[in-house]
Amino acid sequence: MTAPDRAAAAARVHVDCRERLGECALWCEREQALYWTDIDGQRLSRWQAAQGDADGQITHWAMPEPLGSFALCDAPGRLLLGLASGVALFDLASGEIGPLVPVEADEPRTRINDGRCDPQGRFVFGMFNPHGASVGGYYRAEMAGIGVGRGLKVERLPLPPAIVGNSLNFSPDGGTLYYTDSPTRTIWAMDYHADGRLGERRVFAQLPMDGGEPDGAAVDTDGGLWSAIWGDGIVIRFDAQGRETLRLPLPASQPTCPVFGGPALDRLFVTTARKQCEHEPLAGALFELDPQGHRGLAPHRFQIT
Repeated sequence: MTAPDRAAAAARVHVDCRERLGECALWCEREQALYWTDIDGQRLSRWQAAQGDADGQITHWAMPEPLGSFALCDAPGRLLLGLASGVALFDLASGEIGPLVPVEADEPRTRINDGRCDPQGRFVFGMFNPHGASVGGYYRAEMAGIGVGRGLKVERLPLPPAIVGNSLNFSPDGGTLYYTDSPTRTIWAMDYHADGRLGERRVFAQLPMDGGEPDGAAVDTDGGLWSAIWGDGIVIRFDAQGRETLRLPLPASQPTCPVFGGPALDRLFVTTARKQCEHEPLAGALFELDPQGHRGLAPHRFQIT
């Protein structure tokens, strides 16, 4: 095993947004736009490249409750929202939110947290409990039914309950699901089948218990997993075998979610949080890092058509 490359170019501020809890960065290759959420600020944002405008254009949408995560849809102008209390479809043009399907309505301590779509167009997500008890589940949402009865359906996955469900993502071929319960500092991997079945989970990477926690994750074309390490101010790349190969520092201690973007998907953007570290001048900004020649993948989209 070679030592991880720790020499990386300095992080650059892409958007000085100072989010209280920036999260769930997603790149839309159709719009050449970067979406993210400020969970605590209850706001969805989009940065879109604009010809002749080096800073791009930024649009914000206020949310009725914390937006833990979301997914792009196969239909233009639509998102699937993972709001604190449930999932719903969202129309970007009108701002209209469709009927909400509650998740863990009988457990007031939890809210929806990180999530990503699988290759079949289903949204896989975890829950978050700020009170520190392992009670939140992992779920999968999809469209079900026919005609006027068609709507969102949510099922609980057969995984152990967690405190902070995070790092949801898939290998390039879609056959492996990655996830974590952040306080355990363990990133798990398991076989993921097209029909929805899950294999036995296995340890993909184990972080030191006295260090930061794995938060959101991105996957590159070589199968490497890029993990934002909350509390340590770094993004770590693990290769497909779970070995650390690269470590990129940030001038903010609480990175939350990396994503590849740009026309060639060769730029790495990272959201950060400002809560509990307001003394850090750049905490909460959206950064760009040099991914050292690695490229990402276009996101899977939620299937509604």
